[in-house]
Amino acid sequence: MQVAPTNSNDASRAASARAYVRDLRGFYRLLGTTLLVLALTFTLNYVTSPGRWWFLWVALGFGVALAFSGLNLLLHGRLFGADWEERKVREYLERRPH
Repeated sequence: MQVAPTNSNDASRAASARAYVRDLRGFYRLLGTTLLVLALTFTLNYVTSPGRWWFLWVALGFGVALAFSGLNLLLHGRLFGADWEERKVREYLERRPH
């Protein structure tokens, strides 16, 4: 279902919403992949060498990836996104008269 924008502001909001949902889908895919890989590596680790928990290194790597992905999702457009860029352009133009 396509969102029918009525003006440029609505179009901008719709594009921003699509980008957010795309990032959210990517986060959920990463989360699902993480759970599957950790379950498999834990099982493999438990069966082959239960005294040495090497799968924790895999968990650490995926945990870091999930943390960055989650931060990106939470800060979507707030840190250095399009809104920040537009604000900085306006600030620059206000400081620098012709």
